[in-house]
Amino acid sequence: MTHRSSPEPLDQALTLTDEERQPCEIWTRVMGYHRPVSSFNRGKKGEFADRVTFSEARALRD
Repeated sequence: MTHRSSPEPLDQALTLTDEERQPCEIWTRVMGYHRPVSSFNRGKKGEFADRVTFSEARALRD
């Protein structure tokens, strides 16, 4: 376990340079199992980019 000698406040924003950042790997469920989007071919990546989210509204009763 590592201890810091002078702890920074938790509300202080952490700023990273582009070199310090690491890419986020996106996974999706395809045909019942999970796969990383990075392993898709060009066509499947295009289909993934075209997906839209929706919210289902509750039906009104008469």
